[in-house]
Amino acid sequence: MRIPLQLFTLGATTAGGSSRARVTCRYKCGDACFHEPGNTSDNPYFRDVLRAGISRRTVLRGTAGAAVALGATSVLAACGDDAPSGAPSTGESPGGMKFTAVQPNTEDAVVVPDGYRQQVVIRWGDPVVPGAPEFDFANQTPEAQERQFGFNNDFAGLIPVDGVSNHFYLVCNLEYPTEVFMFAGYKEGEPTETQARVAMAAVGIAVVEVAAQAGSGALKPVVGERNRRITASTPFRLTGPAAGSPYVRTSADPAGTTVAGTFANCSGGVTPWGTMLSGEENFHNYFSNASKVTDPAATEHLERYSFEDDADEHHWGRFEKRFDLASEPNEANRFGYIVEVDPHDPASTPIKHSALGRFKHESANIHVVGDGPAAGTVVAYTGDDEKFEYIYKFVSSRKVKTGLSRAARAHNMGILDEGTLYVATFTGDTPQAIDGSGTLPPAGKFAGKGIWKPLLTTNADGSARSHVEGMDPAQVAVFTRAAADKVGATKMDRPEDIEPHPVTGKVYCALTNNDKRGTDGKAAADEANPRNENKNGQIIEISDNHVGTDFTWELLLVCGDPAAADTYYGGFDKTRVSPISCPDNVAFDPHGNLWISTDGNALDSNDGLFAVALDGERRGETKQFLTVPKGAETCGPIIGADRVIVCVQHPGEEDDHSADNPASHWPDGGTSQPRPSVVAVWQDNGQIGV
Repeated sequence: MRIPLQLFTLGATTAGGSSRARVTCRYKCGDACFHEPGNTSDNPYFRDVLRAGISRRTVLRGTAGAAVALGATSVLAACGDDAPSGAPSTGESPGGMKFTAVQPNTEDAVVVPDGYRQQVVIRWGDPVVPGAPEFDFANQTPEAQERQFGFNNDFAGLIPVDGVSNHFYLVCNLEYPTEVFMFAGYKEGEPTETQARVAMAAVGIAVVEVAAQAGSGALKPVVGERNRRITASTPFRLTGPAAGSPYVRTSADPAGTTVAGTFANCSGGVTPWGTMLSGEENFHNYFSNASKVTDPAATEHLERYSFEDDADEHHWGRFEKRFDLASEPNEANRFGYIVEVDPHDPASTPIKHSALGRFKHESANIHVVGDGPAAGTVVAYTGDDEKFEYIYKFVSSRKVKTGLSRAARAHNMGILDEGTLYVATFTGDTPQAIDGSGTLPPAGKFAGKGIWKPLLTTNADGSARSHVEGMDPAQVAVFTRAAADKVGATKMDRPEDIEPHPVTGKVYCALTNNDKRGTDGKAAADEANPRNENKNGQIIEISDNHVGTDFTWELLLVCGDPAAADTYYGGFDKTRVSPISCPDNVAFDPHGNLWISTDGNALDSNDGLFAVALDGERRGETKQFLTVPKGAETCGPIIGADRVIVCVQHPGEEDDHSADNPASHWPDGGTSQPRPSVVAVWQDNGQIGV
């Protein structure tokens, strides 16, 4: 089993050097950052691959300049020094970025630029489906919670309601429960059955109809028949090579095709055919008694996915045996998939797509090839959010059908069940220049190329072929990490949200951080992950041959204190950027700019949302648009022409605090309990950043 690291104490900077509270790490990911990473493979990374003779030449040429301004104070704020003041850009920012940058702060509020307004759209406990009661913190029940908006909203998407002008489905992930902040008098490790079942009802997904308000960016929830709550108990249909295999059969589901529930839903995406994709991420910390599994092969797979006894913070196994691995070891293999939900049909059965592999999916986002013989081909990109894990893509063999007909929708709902799953390997242009310090190579940028290696092909008739020696198709679908290990995928610094640009097709991935890089014999820095003990993360830009197996790449940002020598902002003047740390989610505005939300800002400021210019002489210009309250994480950004939407997750979630001693009273103020919420932000002129 993994060995716990006794390196931190409560209240210390945690989670890879970030500012995320230890209590968040415990309940969200089972203290993953405080244990040895699950990837102990000796698969090659840059230098090993290059020694084998792969060319260092790249065809990617960006606009970043070689000169990088260094401030007088170059010590990382993540190492304990004061955070930089964050000078906003001067001059003419591109369209979509013409706002006054919000300064770093630690306020218990959502702070937005001058001239902007904000509104809480929906909060934990607000009614979602007809018959839902109003929220009563002191008298929560499972029956009420399964009809109300759940806890710790993460991803958000807006999907137009067919035939109803200015009405949308707001689709939201409800990632994880933090029971110590949900219930007064909660005894850690000893939930009551009611508390456990409220928590089971608080996770999953919410589909909420919202109406746009004339003359503002506000959205009003509509409690009606179109709405839906999906919880840890909702039936799902498992598709692809895993379905029916011996690895997913349980006593409750001997056929291995119907899974009860979804949880640990982190980020996601909205498909061109009007559905929601959701990534099941830190599913390992909902299961007990991993040490009591006696089958050596099963134990090996559990370890590869970071299962261990002390990761179980929720203790659901006390009340439902499916969460007790000693009783149902295969139940763990039924989570870790990309989930698809059709919001247009609240009676439909949501799907878990095993053809996209099983790992800690942060998200999945779609690119549709626009021209040539491959026009209409769907490519899905997804990352595995843990230290030293991998980046994947799925190329469908079923092309998209346009339109909203029932036939088109039925066809498109099968797109992610046919095609080939790949994992990425990266090589760099100048590996000899990488020493782990973050120093730029002589060319003035970090760049290189890569290859997608095939893992699994699923055919239209449901048959499948493994491309990994010694593994059958079902094994690749269920134990995808092991398959990627075997083909030599490149170990990355926590690949989180990954999205293709809607115009250029370039793919952007947030690599959040990895303080284990280059320590204790682990993979050292390489050009895509250029810093050992990486506390602040980076953004990688991939120019992909979407239907092929080759790509080129460049680092857009190497995040952290702009005054530090080991940071890079696309070649833009670092004295004129807002400091950004620990990138998590990415999105795009209608002007083509990249927007980034953060999780665990290591620069002594609240997390926030940032806009980044991608082209021209201002490439790399970074401006902070908002910050979220203390203890909170910025999630699920939607960047429209007329409003920005963010999910404020775990406000007030700070060490040495609880529902009995709240650190925040956002959003309701006074002496109220903090409530995770969705927030809309807009400008009176009806435009964002112009």
